[in-house]
Amino acid sequence: MIEFIAVNMAPIMFASLIIFLLIGYPVAFALAANGLLFFWIGVELAPYSGGSIHLSWPLLNALPDRFWGVMSNDTLLAIPFFTFMGIVLERSGMAEDLLDTVGQLFGPIRGGLAYAVIFVGALLAATTGVVAASVIAMGLISLPIMLRYGYDRSLASGVIAASGTLAQIIPPSLVLIVLADQLGRSVGDMYAGALIPGLVLTGIYMLYVLIMSIVRPNSMPALPKEARSLGSGVTSLFIALLVGGGVAYAAHVYLTPIYGENADILGATVGVAFIYVVAVIDKTLKLNLMSRLAQQVIIVLIPPLALIFLVLGTIFLGIATPTEGGAMGATGALVMAAAKGRLNMDVVRSALASTTRLSSFVLFILIGSRVFSLTFYGVNGHVWVEHLLVSLPGGQVGFLIAVNLLVFVLAFFLDFFELAFIIVPLLAPAADKLGIDLIWFGVLLGVNMQTSFMHPPFGFALFYLRSVAAKVPYLDKVTGKKTAPVTTGQIYWGAVPFVGIQILMVSLTIMFPQMVMHYKGAGAGIDPNTIKIEVPGFGAPGQDNGGGLGLPGGLQLPGANPLDNKPADQGGEKKNPPANDLSQPPSFN
Repeated sequence: MIEFIAVNMAPIMFASLIIFLLIGYPVAFALAANGLLFFWIGVELAPYSGGSIHLSWPLLNALPDRFWGVMSNDTLLAIPFFTFMGIVLERSGMAEDLLDTVGQLFGPIRGGLAYAVIFVGALLAATTGVVAASVIAMGLISLPIMLRYGYDRSLASGVIAASGTLAQIIPPSLVLIVLADQLGRSVGDMYAGALIPGLVLTGIYMLYVLIMSIVRPNSMPALPKEARSLGSGVTSLFIALLVGGGVAYAAHVYLTPIYGENADILGATVGVAFIYVVAVIDKTLKLNLMSRLAQQVIIVLIPPLALIFLVLGTIFLGIATPTEGGAMGATGALVMAAAKGRLNMDVVRSALASTTRLSSFVLFILIGSRVFSLTFYGVNGHVWVEHLLVSLPGGQVGFLIAVNLLVFVLAFFLDFFELAFIIVPLLAPAADKLGIDLIWFGVLLGVNMQTSFMHPPFGFALFYLRSVAAKVPYLDKVTGKKTAPVTTGQIYWGAVPFVGIQILMVSLTIMFPQMVMHYKGAGAGIDPNTIKIEVPGFGAPGQDNGGGLGLPGGLQLPGANPLDNKPADQGGEKKNPPANDLSQPPSFN
């Protein structure tokens, strides 16, 4: 019995961790506790393991260096910047302005409020990147309006919850930063790869609303005329956009001889700035050059769009790193809040407190994962996981299907941080061994992890919406009519179709990898006939500077002769091994 436990220490250790998490033990302490417990057990059982356990008490001396590697990780420095930016924007009332304006723009058409929620959800995702803030803001503002004008409760709840989770996949998502770190890839490449899938998912949400508006027209009526406070004026908005486009083109022609390729961006900037200034002057001086709707749309939409370009545009163009882009975004958020007169010490204090809590949460998980990984590698856990995954039938396709089913099931019980820091580092080496591009793999997992926010009964987005949705009958402030509350069952049933859409998006990402692979200029599909599966090596020092369950940098198994394990070559382009390459054993000197 002792020999059996010693030889199978890795699966027992992994099962123990899952049990700790399922009973509600904090993930950081579950990782550290399991790591230390099984380290002690492993040292005691090493003589009975037949050489499969490589643990000894001096190995604990490696932990301080591993902790320092986590805290000095530059990639994760972007998380507090983007968190601070999102919270400041949420506190400044940007969501309220966007929902009111876009709701008036789309209101006259059937399902207009649902379209507005999805559109604003995508904008909030590209600026705040915080699911909780998006869902709560839209639940407080849009849900009462949708119920007031006869929207189906399940449909309204599902649209709001799903739109809020777009912050998981649309850059600058915090999930993508963590995945890039765990996979040892560039955050900029991860952002570029995730952009099109995020926009496609937004489009599919809107397509679902369109279909439902045809199949069940009474479930999403148009906004009545008396509710359109900004009146009509779409023609005026269209003319303003044409004028802005004309100014942008003229500026482009004028600036091309001077600035060359940069004239495109400069021309667009001039055109946008022109119509924004005209709209502000028109509204201030009451010149009536534009309709009220056109004024409001231009004044409300351009600042967040400019902030999106300031953050994502500079990253995609190579002007700034993600950390620098996050810092510029945080500064831009403060400027926008100050311009609206909504910046005060309470807002800054609240944003700093929330940012500190989230950053500390991530840091403690990473420290716990380093303790766990030291023991897990010492019991050959990386070899067990890799052998299990690369031997799956079907090559890349079989691997991707199995992995996505695993992540989908675990998402019922674990949140995205737990999945990213525990599961992803174990999957990455097998994916790399099979020749799967790790940016594509990361985006695929990011789309799948959205479901962790939407799964009944534990989806956090559903909990956020439940916390702000009416639980008892109430009198509507506008109509004075008694309105029935939204039940928990209606929220759960409303989420089901959107979970199905997210699963569909996972399938589309597997079938059409070009949506992601454009980040390096060419699509790369799956060709199972070219797959070569090799038994993983047992040497080569680890090269880990990131967080998660990676290797201690520069360590190797005692007494083992390092083998020359080279990462799979992708597209003829030389790649550095991922930061958390689990195919490389740790060093235990």
